[in-house]
Amino acid sequence: MNQEYKRYICVVCGYIYDEAQGCPEEGIPPGTRWEDVPETWVCPECGAGKGDFQLLT
Repeated sequence: MNQEYKRYICVVCGYIYDEAQGCPEEGIPPGTRWEDVPETWVCPECGAGKGDFQLLT
């Protein structure tokens, strides 16, 4: 199983969601995979939806 964490960037404001860090202040614990982040979650910086994030490569 691939344990490598990925990072996703908000294309609206540049906020980076790091799977390793999660977003505890928004109720997303560290280690939460992007696919496990609720569809209702929004960017804590600008309020954009999950659809406005892209995988950082």
